[in-house]
Amino acid sequence: MERLLQGLRAAAEDTRLRVLALCSETELSVSELTQILGQSQPRVSRHLKLMVEAGLLERFREGAWAFYSVAETGANAALAKALLSLTPNDDTVRDRDRMRLDTVRRNRAVRAEEFFKRNAQNWDEIRRMHVDDQSVERALRDLLPARPGWSHVDIGTGTGRILEIVAPMTERAIGIDLSHEMLTVARANLARTDLTNCHVRYGDMRQLELQPESFDVATFHLVLHYADDPASVLAEAVRLLRPGGSIVVIDFAPHDESLLMDEHAHRWLGFTDSEMETWFRGAGLEPVETVHLSGDPLTVCLWSATLTEMHPKRLDASEKGSESWL
Repeated sequence: MERLLQGLRAAAEDTRLRVLALCSETELSVSELTQILGQSQPRVSRHLKLMVEAGLLERFREGAWAFYSVAETGANAALAKALLSLTPNDDTVRDRDRMRLDTVRRNRAVRAEEFFKRNAQNWDEIRRMHVDDQSVERALRDLLPARPGWSHVDIGTGTGRILEIVAPMTERAIGIDLSHEMLTVARANLARTDLTNCHVRYGDMRQLELQPESFDVATFHLVLHYADDPASVLAEAVRLLRPGGSIVVIDFAPHDESLLMDEHAHRWLGFTDSEMETWFRGAGLEPVETVHLSGDPLTVCLWSATLTEMHPKRLDASEKGSESWL
């Protein structure tokens, strides 16, 4: 009862209700909220502190910045949802906040476009070497659960494209990336398509700051070749899966394109089916299906596996990560 009252007290103020509504649209930084609300940063920060302590908002670090979003778990997550359902859509103050939020989103889009312009040549060079993206995306959809209500984590999310693909199918999806620039791109893309069930977070695939057993599907899209130790990265992802959950790895078959290592920082020139199967089984996964999409000169593979039982390594990792946040 005291926790519920704390949440109600935290929400019972006009600015804080505005903050709750804004953070239901997208995760926002303190400076972005200050810009939208037209209030001082210390005042906005005090409001945010109360709402996080009450369990209405979640706070997460991204380098030197802190972002806020509506709580998805915890004692008052349901209260936050209930309050949002009661918030009128035709309120003049909320309309003004939405207009200012659109300005924030446009600024993000500009930064994302600038980053793309600086790096487009590198991406185009790699894309020309393998099968078209649409073929890969169709194959991925066929490997995802047909049932409703599942949750997804995309590790090394990059532009957030995988989140866009799974959004209509999943209840919630989170993308993780170590690049602040790529997170800016992903946020801009998600805002453009208005995918409110998808979020991105700063994080390292070698040590994911996420709650154990909180996702049904994990994906690695053209990112595992950057890992020094793919086996440990896969084991870390398994820690996040619920029983019966699955992993899909999209990457290259073995190839001789050394420029990807020399100029694009790839650590691996593709993977064999047997390597992936060994790593899957070592992480407590049962290989399910492998799809090969031939390109010139690169073949893209989709390896999928399912968590069938609690593996000793997974137990150790779950205990290690029990204090993680989401």
